[in-house]
Amino acid sequence: MKIGVPKEVKIREARVGLTPSCVDQLVRDGHEILVQKGLGIGIGFSDEVYVAAGAHVVETAEELYASSEMVVKVKEPIEQEYGYLRPGLILFCYFHLAAEPQLTKALVDSGAVAIAYETVVGARGGLPLLLPMSEIAGRLSIQMGAESLLQPYGGKGVLLGGVPGVLPARVVVLGGGVAGTEAARMASGLGADVIILDNNLRRLKELEERHAPHIKTFFSTPNNVARAVKSADLLIGSVLIPGARAPKLVTREILKTMEPGSVFVDISIDQGGTSETSRPTNHDNPTYVEEGVLHYCVTNMPGACARTSSEALTNATLRYTRSIAKLGWKKALLEDNGLRLGLNVCDGKVTNEAVAEALGYEFQAPDQVI
Repeated sequence: MKIGVPKEVKIREARVGLTPSCVDQLVRDGHEILVQKGLGIGIGFSDEVYVAAGAHVVETAEELYASSEMVVKVKEPIEQEYGYLRPGLILFCYFHLAAEPQLTKALVDSGAVAIAYETVVGARGGLPLLLPMSEIAGRLSIQMGAESLLQPYGGKGVLLGGVPGVLPARVVVLGGGVAGTEAARMASGLGADVIILDNNLRRLKELEERHAPHIKTFFSTPNNVARAVKSADLLIGSVLIPGARAPKLVTREILKTMEPGSVFVDISIDQGGTSETSRPTNHDNPTYVEEGVLHYCVTNMPGACARTSSEALTNATLRYTRSIAKLGWKKALLEDNGLRLGLNVCDGKVTNEAVAEALGYEFQAPDQVI
């Protein structure tokens, strides 16, 4: 199979869909790999390194898309890439379509095959292709939040871990999944006072057993969310419903109760965000202020550590890329139910129920379009 890896075009996005070591493996499998010129230059992977691994370098994204049977990338296509979509082209990347009506329409109209990292389910459950980026985003949220709390960056001048005789910052994490847990662990390790909320008692029990007394747990109800948010110096939004828009747990009225100069980092912004005040930002202009609270809502947070993120992501995606390339997308999806759940759009049909519900499309089960 001809597999193309284009440069990402989102602002400050240097992650790559395949590292040179992945290219080497796929070439050994008998596939032809095309990489766009300068693909990995921002993270230390030169064109020469890719060529040594067996890739062919092409000049433009247009040429790469036109020549490839499958395109493997990191972030969803943006408007300037919509023209490259065509019937039968396999796209394997993150999409987060419930928050992207224009992209969904472009995919539907194009007839392309969109397989989304974020809805692939592992053999033992879980979301194996979302996991590494959730781990990174969770840890990064505390680094970015701690910096944003500093007075020169617009915060109220609070040191996350405090010092002897001065209380540490209160960090409140909404959502006890992978990202939320990593955020809580990171904050706790830096000495913050940490509370994590979730509506799954079993998950809260697991967190309590593993991390008490350093991390406190709190059952998530509207009243408890309001109480916790009011007390937060740093608020982390990390709620995930696979494929669907994130629930708006934080209203504007709740946000107003936070002290001026407090910080809100919304990891869930890819799925629409967990607050009524959330709107997407980028690494060039990462923050804005609403109701006196500094918001950090960068949609590609892990892109800040693009080398680590690329290696962690491709460690997880390679086995699926190899399967699709070897078997073809139809047979690969038929043989792997978890991978089949990654099919979001195909042949003009929306094949993920949560996306269809969020955007008003008729849902067609993946089995019916394969």
